[in-house]
Amino acid sequence: MYNIKSRKAEEFISDQEIRETIAFAQKNKENREMIAQILEKARPVKKEKGYVCQGLSHREASVLLACEIPEVVREIEKIAGEIKEAYYGNRIVMFAPLYLSNYCVNGCVYCPYHAKNKSIARKKLTQEEVREQVIALQDMGHKRLALEAGEDPVNNPIEYILDCIKTIYSIKHKNGAIRRVNVNIAATTVENYKKLKDAGIGTYILFQETYNKQSYEQLHPTGPKHDYAYHTEAMDRAMEGGIDDVGLGVLFGLEGYQYEFAGLLMHAEHLEAVHGVGPHTISIPRIKKADDIDPNAFDNSISDDIFAKITACIRLAVPYTGMIISTRESESVRKRLLNLGISQISGGSRTSVGGYEKEERPHDTEQFDVSDQRTLDEVVEWLMENGHVPSFCTACYREGRTGDRFMSLCKSGQILNCCHPNALMTLTEYLEDYGAEKTKQTGFTMIDQELEKIPNERTKEIATSHVKEIKESNHRDFRF
Repeated sequence: MYNIKSRKAEEFISDQEIRETIAFAQKNKENREMIAQILEKARPVKKEKGYVCQGLSHREASVLLACEIPEVVREIEKIAGEIKEAYYGNRIVMFAPLYLSNYCVNGCVYCPYHAKNKSIARKKLTQEEVREQVIALQDMGHKRLALEAGEDPVNNPIEYILDCIKTIYSIKHKNGAIRRVNVNIAATTVENYKKLKDAGIGTYILFQETYNKQSYEQLHPTGPKHDYAYHTEAMDRAMEGGIDDVGLGVLFGLEGYQYEFAGLLMHAEHLEAVHGVGPHTISIPRIKKADDIDPNAFDNSISDDIFAKITACIRLAVPYTGMIISTRESESVRKRLLNLGISQISGGSRTSVGGYEKEERPHDTEQFDVSDQRTLDEVVEWLMENGHVPSFCTACYREGRTGDRFMSLCKSGQILNCCHPNALMTLTEYLEDYGAEKTKQTGFTMIDQELEKIPNERTKEIATSHVKEIKESNHRDFRF
């Protein structure tokens, strides 16, 4: 039985409720009166201090996802762009994944790290190698990392992850520093989540892969990840352990996208109902080719058009969440999705263990083929040419604006007042320390224009002063 506040996976992710939702959406996908009401509910509303968005229930959003009326689809995409602009402005947060180890005891059939794969080279970074990787990432200009590791209690225990986090935060190379470490590791205990919290992580990220229990168990035939309930309930344990910000995601292509979409939104609704805070981020990866993995073996692949529609509908349903698209996707797909709600992207990514200090991209330990292989600087330049402000900001996390504090600022539209100047100051840091000449020219012109858009005169004055100081000195890390 469906129960949004239950802590049991099969109750807050109810198979019956999902199937009834899909049936409801199919029945009403051409119900123009209902669709008009849903769209009106989703629109951002201008208030005295900023925009407010209501969001949509999983059933309402599923109706929009099912609708194929061309003008409605165009309106969905238009509103998605408006919501993203209202809550996050034209900023795009930059990050990079760092793969620590590909040792894994699970048998996930879609991942090359699976225990039975004998063709992939197994590797685990030493702390000195972590240091080398971080320096390479800092020399690129990155300030935010997402740590990745396979599940292996012998090779990758929680103590190893904690040691890596400590090492990463300790490295100050030239003007570089990693200011936020997000962690994407296997579901674990409340006690271990407390340890991650104490280590100073930003967001704990865990992809569900699929919300369909039967499919989930078939796709994870062996290893601890086989336990659907333990995996699905991980975010509740993480928040119980004190982690304020959690990130959801499914791997589109494993199961029917309508099912995954409804399950994902139900999970977000559950977190908000139980903990008062929904997901800080939602990632939307699609299954891609990798060592001994053929995406064509899975019969639920989705077109670019459907993928775009999913992105837009998630933005309407969960307006406050940060939405992430990785280098799994091509430049053209990423460009399209940036106008439909995406607020975070990776750049210059290597999906291999220990791949950043090498000039040539190593393939032997990659988790998946990288579609967008441009350098970080090329991505930064490209974003600015398309009107987006690349942001390397980590201020909210370090100023304690996490969890419900971040959400209250975001939902009231107030987050813009600190995020925009912070983005401009961190972009100035990037340009001064790492940008190519062409990127600098584009960037400094954009910064001058964007500073003028800051509505509060005092904030504009301070931000302008800090930008000038960054250009003229080695002073860094100014923040509102």
